[in-house]
Amino acid sequence: MTVGTNEEYVDSLYVRDVDLERVKEGIRALGMPEISIASGYGRLLTLLVQTSGAQNILEIGALGGYSGICLARGLQEGGKLLSLELKQEYADVAYNHLQQAGLGEKVDYLVGDAMETLKGLAAEKRRYDFFFIDADKGSYPHYLEFAIQLSNPGALIVGDNTSMHGRVLNPAENGGSVKAMRQFNEQIATDPRLESTILPAYDGLAIARVKR
Repeated sequence: MTVGTNEEYVDSLYVRDVDLERVKEGIRALGMPEISIASGYGRLLTLLVQTSGAQNILEIGALGGYSGICLARGLQEGGKLLSLELKQEYADVAYNHLQQAGLGEKVDYLVGDAMETLKGLAAEKRRYDFFFIDADKGSYPHYLEFAIQLSNPGALIVGDNTSMHGRVLNPAENGGSVKAMRQFNEQIATDPRLESTILPAYDGLAIARVKR
């Protein structure tokens, strides 16, 4: 087998994941955007949840449930994933896929505008151990601020697509979502409340730990 990139080589080492392949096939069959987290970062999500001991996860952007499965797999007994999704039909697809993976009891969905939902969670003084951000790119800086506000001490914050297929690296790209992602990346790297790194593989992944 010939592989052309580091990512393709690494992915070739792993056996086919039936549950995650089902998600990708379901997304494709329904004509949903095929923008789930890369498989290598999906495995990393599971490891991060497991090793951090997170019991309460907040996911911003459910899509078809690929990342939800990866997150829920890392939860210990009694742990819970709350997933925010703009569209009811996407939340339904995601929940169905988690049920098929035997993880349906670990997840709840809140449907609607994520910014409004986050304001409500903040008003309720909800707190979480782990955050995964993979939704509207133009809102990433706002999602990051809410994640810090809603975090338990030592919580992990993970954000996908930090490269935006190389657009953040191109000085000619100055659309609103690109500017917002640059702002998100810069804050992840420099915010004194965070310890962090940004991984450049696939489409980029930010990982930060809340210090307080």
